[in-house]
Amino acid sequence: MQSDAIAVPYAPGKLPIFGHALQLGRDPMSFLASLRDGGGLVRVDLGTMPMYVATSARMVHEVTVKQARSFEKGRLFDRVRPLVGNGLANSNGAVHRAHRQIIQPLFHQRRLGRYAEIMIHRARVLSHSWKPGQFVDIEATMSAYAIETLAQTMFGTDLGQSAVEVVRRDLPIILKNMLLRAASPAILDRIPIGPNRAFDSAASRLRDVIDNVIDATRNSDTADRDDLVSILLASRHERTGAPLTDLEIRDQIVTFLFAGTETVASTLSWALYELSRNPEVDNQIAAQLNDVIGDRPVTIEDIPQLTAIHRVLNEAVRLYSVTLLMRRTTSDVRLGPYILHAGAEVAFSLYALHRDPVVFERPEEFIPDRWLPERCTTVAREEFIPFGAGNRRCIGDKFAWIEATVVMATLLRRWKLRPAVGCTPKPAAAAMPHPDFMPMLVEPRYSGREVSESYSAPARRDASAFLPYRPHRY
Repeated sequence: MQSDAIAVPYAPGKLPIFGHALQLGRDPMSFLASLRDGGGLVRVDLGTMPMYVATSARMVHEVTVKQARSFEKGRLFDRVRPLVGNGLANSNGAVHRAHRQIIQPLFHQRRLGRYAEIMIHRARVLSHSWKPGQFVDIEATMSAYAIETLAQTMFGTDLGQSAVEVVRRDLPIILKNMLLRAASPAILDRIPIGPNRAFDSAASRLRDVIDNVIDATRNSDTADRDDLVSILLASRHERTGAPLTDLEIRDQIVTFLFAGTETVASTLSWALYELSRNPEVDNQIAAQLNDVIGDRPVTIEDIPQLTAIHRVLNEAVRLYSVTLLMRRTTSDVRLGPYILHAGAEVAFSLYALHRDPVVFERPEEFIPDRWLPERCTTVAREEFIPFGAGNRRCIGDKFAWIEATVVMATLLRRWKLRPAVGCTPKPAAAAMPHPDFMPMLVEPRYSGREVSESYSAPARRDASAFLPYRPHRY
């Protein structure tokens, strides 16, 4: 490694003792977005610990793809490991590869077709539960939908449903405090303040309910079951042939609960809210739903044709992407003109990356048409990575995209949503910037017109066409 590298510049506003921790804790989204002014890599101090933040798409691509072998999961994952353990999102190296190989069959195209049937059914149930003039807390409703759908698709209704209420209550508490813990010294975890007590209690209840699900599955007839828990119980380590331990199984389940609910719920909530403020875009979706679906229920075959919804979801996930991710160097690494030694913590924010004015014109605005095929050709692959990149790309990206499209199509063909007067939701600091509170008024889209529920189309098991809408350079 050459020694002619220059020092990484500090982010402005560093304070004695605290470094930049107060700025990050006070308003993480704005602080992370402001760092792009310092160049492709800037130094942020969390107390006395240095953290190097990659702020350009090129630099993030170096970390996640080109030099990925020189990085492992970093401090963020160390700090939440007592809860999420060593699951797929948190593991490194050979453990990550082995677990990904075990879990990959759950997302085979045929399985995605089966999952879509469950998603469609649950979306119809949700749509029929709404009444004209009702106020709905959209963020809470989308979270409940995502959790219950994940339980039914991945765990099986008989076992997964027993965990749903605990997950619905405790998962938001955990997610709310996770980012704060990652940026704080570990010694603060032991201080018996309200957030710590709430986090520890929620984590304990979540672990208990998952252990009960594992025990119940083990004691049932799993010969014909193909849900997540049964597959994990039947799996063996490739080298030793030993079964996975209960701790390993629990880690994977917790990972799926986090990854399979927060992204979907947050993206759907923001998409529905932004649509309510953009009637022209809402009308475009309504017209396409009328052309593609008409008065019948949504089917799997409709999903690839709902391009207006795809553009809205792309724009929602661009505006409200993952707040912070971290990696740690395992050897000396050169990033541009800078050299980072082994053990350096490197962070990046997809939220900030996807609001870069160099890449996206009017980046703070909701403009779904920026994803029209003729307009998005200037967006390079590494500049829009809502599901991550490289070997750490989210294994459930297709699952999430199908689910979000199904819910949008089912709800919007029947209902229009309006924001509650005087209530403007704000992004709350968490792993994903979910809305803090989002009450919305439900109104019929077409007065005097009923949507038929008698139509039944044959299910198509091949979900190969149900890919996230992406710039053509993908």
